[in-house]
Amino acid sequence: MRRPSKPLLIAGIPIAGLALASYHHGGGGGSSSSGFASAWSPPLTTTTTGTSRSSTSRLQTSSSSVVVLHSAIEDELELSTLHLTPQLEMMVEAFASIPDEKTRHKQLLYMASKLPAVNDDMKISSNKVPGCLSTVHVDCTLEPKNNGNDDNDNEKMVVNYFGDSDGLLTKGLLALLIRGLSGSTPEEIQKIDPQFIQAAKISQTLTPGRNNGFLNMLAVMKKKALDKAAAAESATTGGADDVEGEIKADDDDEEEEQSIIVTSFEEIDGKPMYNAIMSTLISILKPTSIKLTDNSSQHAGHAGSKGWAESGESHFALEIVAEAFEGLSLVKRHQLIYMLLGETMQKIHALEIKAKSPSEV
Repeated sequence: MRRPSKPLLIAGIPIAGLALASYHHGGGGGSSSSGFASAWSPPLTTTTTGTSRSSTSRLQTSSSSVVVLHSAIEDELELSTLHLTPQLEMMVEAFASIPDEKTRHKQLLYMASKLPAVNDDMKISSNKVPGCLSTVHVDCTLEPKNNGNDDNDNEKMVVNYFGDSDGLLTKGLLALLIRGLSGSTPEEIQKIDPQFIQAAKISQTLTPGRNNGFLNMLAVMKKKALDKAAAAESATTGGADDVEGEIKADDDDEEEEQSIIVTSFEEIDGKPMYNAIMSTLISILKPTSIKLTDNSSQHAGHAGSKGWAESGESHFALEIVAEAFEGLSLVKRHQLIYMLLGETMQKIHALEIKAKSPSEV
C-alpha cells in the first residue's frame, strides 16, 4: 500500500510527533535523539466502486484495516456552523482524523513542547486564566494585517496570542488555541463556537475540570481580543473625544462613572456558590455592573441540587452589564455565562439571567 508522501500536519507540526511509528510498522515505536519519533499520518485510500459512506462515523476501516479519513463533505457540514478560523478548522479536522484518544493526548503534549517561551513579566494576575487546574497565563497583541495583497486587507487589525502554563496537557490546549486564533480579527475570534473541541474529539481526552479550564481559556482570549480592539479604537478617536470633552465635560464625566469596571466584590461566608459565580464573572467579563441575588430560601429543600446539599444554595438571579455582550443575541449571552460558570452550574438548580451591554443600559 502506498503511503502519502507528506505527513498530515497540525499547524505545521506532524501528527503526532511522538512514538507512533508502530502504527505503520506493527511494532514498538522508537524515539529519536530529541525524544520524539517519526510523525504519524493516516494512510489514504481510494476506491472506484461504491459511493455510499457512513454518516455516523468519522473513520472507516476497509477489509485490510486501512484507516480512511472521513469525508470532506461531512467536515464541511459539521464545521461550517462553528465559525472557525481557517487554521483552527484545519487543526480540528486533523485531530478528528487521529484514530484513538491516546494519540490525541500525545499530540497535545507535543504541541505543548513547541509553544514558544514567554517572559516572566507577562505572568501577572490580569493575564491569569481563572478556573483552570493548572496555572495559565495568556495575553495578546493587536497588529495590522499585512499579507501583501489588497489595501483593504492590509488595514485590518489581527490578534496574536502568547502564553504559558505549568501543566503539560493544559499547555497543549493553550498551544492549540494560540495557533488556531492568532492572525484573526477580533470579530472572527468572537464568532468561534467552543463546541469545536467536541468536533475535534479532544473533549474525550479531558476530565471535566480540564474541559472547564479549556472553555475559560477560550473565553479569556476572546475578552482580551475585545479589550485590545476597544483600546485601539479609543486611541484612534482620542483627539476628537478630547475636543468634545471640553464642550460636554459633565456628560463625559457621567459616562465615565457608568463605564467603571467592577473588579471586586464582598465574599459571603458559607456561600461558596455565590462567591464562585461572582469571582468568575467579574474576573473574565469585567462587567460595569453586576448583581447576584440568592433566592434559594424561596425554594427551600429543593431536590436535585448539589449546591443546596452543600450550602443551601440552589436558585440565583443575575443582572449583569458587560461590553462582552455587545452584538451577541440573548441566547448567546446566556450560553457564554453558562460556559464560564462550568462546574458551578452543575451544582445549582436555576440561574435567572438578565445580561445587557453598556449601550443597552
